[in-house]
Amino acid sequence: MSDLDQLSSLADSRQRLSQAIATRVIGQTPAVEAVLTAIFAGGHALLIGVPGLAKTMLVKTIADALGWQHRRIQFTPDLMPADITGTDILREDRASGERHLAFLPGPVFGNIILADEINRAPPKTQAALLEAMQEGAVTVGGRTYPLPAPFFVLATQNPIEQEGTYPLPEAQLDRFLVAVPIDYPLEADERAIAALDTRVRTTVAPVLDIPAFQALSSLVARIPVPAPVVDYAVRLVRASRPLEGASAFVRENVAWGAGPRASQALVAVARARAALAGLPAVGSAEIHAVAPLVLRHRIVPSFQAAGAGIDGRAIVEHLLAQVRP
Repeated sequence: MSDLDQLSSLADSRQRLSQAIATRVIGQTPAVEAVLTAIFAGGHALLIGVPGLAKTMLVKTIADALGWQHRRIQFTPDLMPADITGTDILREDRASGERHLAFLPGPVFGNIILADEINRAPPKTQAALLEAMQEGAVTVGGRTYPLPAPFFVLATQNPIEQEGTYPLPEAQLDRFLVAVPIDYPLEADERAIAALDTRVRTTVAPVLDIPAFQALSSLVARIPVPAPVVDYAVRLVRASRPLEGASAFVRENVAWGAGPRASQALVAVARARAALAGLPAVGSAEIHAVAPLVLRHRIVPSFQAAGAGIDGRAIVEHLLAQVRP
C-alpha cells in the first residue's frame, strides 16, 4: 500500500473514530480531535476543566472506540505509588514450602490509562507515573518491567484553584504531549445533554485494533516537515523564554519558558494533525494550530502575570501574534 493510500486509510480511521465517540459524547469536538491527534503523535494528553464537563466519560469513550486494554486510576490524597505501579508480594510454593517474592502488576499495565483527577494526589504519588510516561516501563524492587505497547496516559485535572488539589510538577507536565482545555458545552449541545436518559449507557464498538494503529502511526512519523516549518516551531518556543532579546511582554509575564522538548512536541503533533487531515506534508498552519495545545502547560507565568490573570493560554496567543511563519 502506498503512502497516499495509507493517508486515505488514516483519514478514514479518524472519521470512524470520531463518529463512534460522538455516539456517546455530545459536542466537545475540538477536545476529541486534540486527544486523537496526541495518540497518533505517540504522546500523552492532559484534559483540564472543572468537574462535570464529562472529562472522564470522554477518555473512557475514546478507549472504548479504540478497543484496547484500558485501566482507570482514581487519584485521591491517600493513593500510594505502589497502588499505581504494582508491588512485590510474598508467595509460598505449596509443593516445596519455599517462599519467594513475586511482582503483582498495578493498574498502570494497560494500553490506555485513565488517570482521573491526577492532581488530587500528592506529588510523590503523581511522580510514580513519570518513569512510565517517559520510558514505557516501571521499576519496582530494583527490577524494571516493560509496559504494554502502545501505552498512553490520558489524565484529567481539575483547576488548581480548587480545594484539595496539588499542582503537577513542571517535570511531569512536560511529559504530557498536549494539554487540552475542556470548556462548557454550547447551548444546543447542553440541551441535548440534558435530554439524555442517564440510566442508558450507549455501547461504543471498537474501531481500530493495535496492529492497524501501529501501521498508521508509523506513517505519521514519515510525514515530511520542511525546514522553514521546523524553524517556525523553534522560533515560537525560543520566544517563550524571558531571556535577552525576548519581548517586554514575555520578560514581564513569564517565569520559565518552554524547553527543547516543546519544539519536538510541536513538530510531532503538527505531523499527526497533517496526517489525520490527509495532508502529505506539514505546513506552518499546522504548527500555528497545535501551539496552544503544546505550549500552554510548558510555560510558567510569573507571579505578576498570575496576579493579573494572565495564564499560559494568553501568553501563547501573544507568541503566535508576535512570531510569524
